[in-house]
Amino acid sequence: MSSAVLSKIMAENAQKTIFKECPQFHNSQCTFTIPPCVFPEPYTAHSARLHLARVLELLRASGPQDALKEGRSPNSSLPNGKSLKRSLSNTKTEKNNQDGAPPEYLLPGSSERPLMALLPHSSQPEAPTYLRDLSLSCWNPAPGHRKLQGDFLYITVVTMEGRRFDITSCPKGFFLNRSTEEMFDPRPAQSSPVCHSLTDLLCHISPAFKQTLTTLKNRSQLPPVEVMPTPYHTLSWLGPPCASRTHKNTFSRLGVDEQSGTEAPDWNEELQAARDLPQGSLEERLQRDRALLQVNCAFVRAVKQGAETVVDSFVEPVNGNPEDPAFLWGGLFMSQGAASTMFGGERGRRAAQRLELKAVQAYSNIEGLHTLPTAVVDYRGVRLSAQGLAPGLEGSEGLLYGVNAGPQESPQRRRLLELLAQAAKSLSLQRHVVVAPNGHKVPLFTSVEAQGLLGADGRFYILDVFRTFPADANFCQEVETECWPENYHSDSGFPKSFPHGLFLHEIKHFKLSFNSFSLIHTIIYYYILYLIYIYIYNILIYLTNVCILAGDSRATKAVRAACKEVGSVSDIIFEMRFNPSVFSPEVSFPTSESKSTNLQERLLREAAAFIITHQIPAFVEYCLQSNEAPMDGVSLKLALHQRGINLRYLGHVITTISQSEHKERLRHITVRLIYKIRSVIGEIFTRSTRRVFNNFLQVLYSILLSAAVSHFLCCLLVPHFTPTPVGEETKKKSRRRGRGAGAPESSTPWSTLTGSELWNLVCQDAAETYNISDSLGSGPNHLVEHYSLQKLSLLREFCLKTGIQLRLRDYVFDNQNKAPIGPDDVLNIFPVVKHIHMPTVDASKAFSAAQNFIQKGLLDQAHEHLKEAAYLFGRVCDDLHPEACYCHSMLAKVAFVQGKAAEARSVQLKAVVISERVLGFDHPNTIQQYALLGVYAFAGGETALAQKCLLRARLLMLTVHGEDHPYTATLDSCLGLVLTGDQRGLFLKNALRLNISFFGPSHLHTALNQHLLAYWMCSKGDYRSAMTHEKEALTAFTMLGEDHPQTRCSKEFLCTITKQAVKVERSLRQAGADCTEQTVEVCPGARVISGIINLFESYKVKGKCLLISLSSLSSVSNFHI
Repeated sequence: MSSAVLSKIMAENAQKTIFKECPQFHNSQCTFTIPPCVFPEPYTAHSARLHLARVLELLRASGPQDALKEGRSPNSSLPNGKSLKRSLSNTKTEKNNQDGAPPEYLLPGSSERPLMALLPHSSQPEAPTYLRDLSLSCWNPAPGHRKLQGDFLYITVVTMEGRRFDITSCPKGFFLNRSTEEMFDPRPAQSSPVCHSLTDLLCHISPAFKQTLTTLKNRSQLPPVEVMPTPYHTLSWLGPPCASRTHKNTFSRLGVDEQSGTEAPDWNEELQAARDLPQGSLEERLQRDRALLQVNCAFVRAVKQGAETVVDSFVEPVNGNPEDPAFLWGGLFMSQGAASTMFGGERGRRAAQRLELKAVQAYSNIEGLHTLPTAVVDYRGVRLSAQGLAPGLEGSEGLLYGVNAGPQESPQRRRLLELLAQAAKSLSLQRHVVVAPNGHKVPLFTSVEAQGLLGADGRFYILDVFRTFPADANFCQEVETECWPENYHSDSGFPKSFPHGLFLHEIKHFKLSFNSFSLIHTIIYYYILYLIYIYIYNILIYLTNVCILAGDSRATKAVRAACKEVGSVSDIIFEMRFNPSVFSPEVSFPTSESKSTNLQERLLREAAAFIITHQIPAFVEYCLQSNEAPMDGVSLKLALHQRGINLRYLGHVITTISQSEHKERLRHITVRLIYKIRSVIGEIFTRSTRRVFNNFLQVLYSILLSAAVSHFLCCLLVPHFTPTPVGEETKKKSRRRGRGAGAPESSTPWSTLTGSELWNLVCQDAAETYNISDSLGSGPNHLVEHYSLQKLSLLREFCLKTGIQLRLRDYVFDNQNKAPIGPDDVLNIFPVVKHIHMPTVDASKAFSAAQNFIQKGLLDQAHEHLKEAAYLFGRVCDDLHPEACYCHSMLAKVAFVQGKAAEARSVQLKAVVISERVLGFDHPNTIQQYALLGVYAFAGGETALAQKCLLRARLLMLTVHGEDHPYTATLDSCLGLVLTGDQRGLFLKNALRLNISFFGPSHLHTALNQHLLAYWMCSKGDYRSAMTHEKEALTAFTMLGEDHPQTRCSKEFLCTITKQAVKVERSLRQAGADCTEQTVEVCPGARVISGIINLFESYKVKGKCLLISLSSLSSVSNFHI
């Protein structure tokens, strides 16, 4: 590893050590006072500037506002758990919530969606002011004779007392000079000390600064997880007004930017050096994982900065090709790639960049085989591929592998082929032979574009791997329709065309314990599992029919026959491989490979048909039976990808859902199907709109961005929006201001875009990509009326996908005469970076082991492994990682079931903070973490905190998706247990309505809701209604068995309220109106807690590859109502 990055990592580690001792300075990178016994090291010109940067970071007193200004998702919870007001309330909320009741916009049935309640804004205390100004003096740079005397630079300071000072930076530190605004006098001022730290000098000249700095040092300490910077940028689509950015302006004026004056790092050498670190012991592996993460994070930050610099035209291309400009910046090679007509032009180019990144991720785990650091960034409609600079070739024969590699034999080539064979085995890729352009036959372990070389650093590299994965035959028009299953083309419409030619099966990491393969493609994984079943079934049938005994040679024939049936590359073991070059029109195979090629074509057809006939129907059925429903586009994408379904099948998913309505099913199934269509339609809409938006942005100048983006959003979300001509609008503003000049004579092209034109473009893209024609309708109101989509949710999805940040305020989209979003509402456009994910091997292993123990019901062992995993995550990534969030959430859950409510509450609070910071303040996982925190807080007697957590979760849920969602029913059931009075019944009734609509009256979720509502009815004295609800609950609970604890409990409760109802009725008849009703004891605390556990029992907590449900925990603990 180079000295630059090593010194940076060492500095960061030292800084974090200091921060652990002084947590209040976690986000400050502050300096510290050197003990008197240590002689201070003299400054250099560079270290003096860095010292200024540290002081400025210290004085910023960063908070949630700073995170929002930089586009990062803030942490909106408080560490002590006594109040979540910062995340829950604005002025309006506080006024309406003084009595503890939920605000009106959080009540069931409310259509109001206030954004001001989502994030911290004016309720935040203002940052303390230390100085009026701190900037570089106008006398910079130092003249030659002063440089010879050690002057580095001159600083001007205006204190809070109104006094102006000029400061000189020198090797010994900082001192006051005699310069003024009119005269340059670098001599030291009288009685001015030379202070090694700038803050010491400022304290000497300004009592106000000294007092404020003392307050800063004594402020409350925050946990590191709340203030340490996240490894990767987490975008926030809402932000505060950006009027005050003085700290950034000062930072730039001082010339201490990270890129200034430093040598561009060699990102490839940094990454490879980190990968080459030893892995012999646990400590060495942790250090290696941490080094990899730090290098990758620094690389991603550089890519983000480089994209802004390149697209904003601050860098000139290094080549003369206007169609494919290439740029060098900060040690990065950035390019758009060539738009090949063979792959589908612009869309094919974008797909190639994305697939290259995924293939690099796949090959990055092969020991001895190296890939370049790679990332893909989208910014202002442009997609750039960023890579570290490749090392030079080792000699003239450095290109060792590929179609264009010359015939050669050497130890290096043989070693590279061994590595590629190992990678092909891991990725289930078949070795195959193709005909090169020169007519020679070339054996390959990869796609035809891939190249293997020996770098000047002595490492083996593989490049151009974007077509590593097998083709999806469903979108190959060249595939014959007669080689598919019977009626496949007429029933499904496949194979069909696609806008670009890179329709490949993408990969997901899986571990298979069956013989020889481990890392394979997602759909291929499920397809191989299907083939395993056929393979074993055929062997068993053959052995059963011929009654073969152990040791009989005919058993080998059975295995051979089964291998041939499923298409195994071996005739003695089950081993599936797939050819990545099949269905590539430009690739020629020799005639000797025809048999193998035909087999590979058959396998890929069967895998493609497997998606249509098995995976998509299974996904729809899963959605019908499970309440783990996607809340937004991210969760929908994850749910589809986990089953090997690419997003290009969204249109077919809609078709399958529409055709799944059966007459024998109840109405709630139809409602659930409409809900599923809603989620898919929303994702189609935002993805098609993003493609139109990218083309829209690419022709705009920077001066027009805010106005053009706001205009685009208005056309998108306001029905029949017709823009006001630019000239007329400018004249109106000028007339109001008393000026009549300055209006442009004609409108720019983007300003003439209307809502109807934009909608037609979006519908055209959706029809071409997803094969849907009229599902989007004629405007945004069609989506609202037919699918109950929220315009606010669509706006959020679109902003997150494009990097747009809007001003934090409430937006109204129903007024067609006024633009709801103006140019001042568009605060920024941030780069959206896709990058390689570095593994946390040992922590993930401990987490997986804990999940296995949970499945077996061994909670003590699971608890120990989860604590170990949490510790290891902290060592590698300081807990700021999605897997660390899932680990802490699981640890809290196990602790809660074990009766450790205090530990559960503490750990879950940390999980909430991590989720907000690394996933987003409104990410679906954050919603679930808030709900679980509410459960644990209520279990510990913190009713007010529990109510705030659950209301926060409901607020986020309403913003992200709306009320019509199964998880809203869960939240409302919990709120019905936490709240008091009539509002308890209001939320319980709404939860019952949602559960019936989604699952039907006989589902266990509905039954539990009926049971809780019966308790509430008893507390109100309405025994007849309570009996009705409890009878419905008992009918459903009976399906669990007559001896099930839940069934017995329901019977006992029904018997009790029946007797009580009879007594009350008899008393009323005998005593008349003067009789006082007797009430039934309602919901003891322990039963309330167990009721919440059951409510969450089927909501699963996401691990790395395994989903663990709460039902396993609740069944172990035997909790029931």
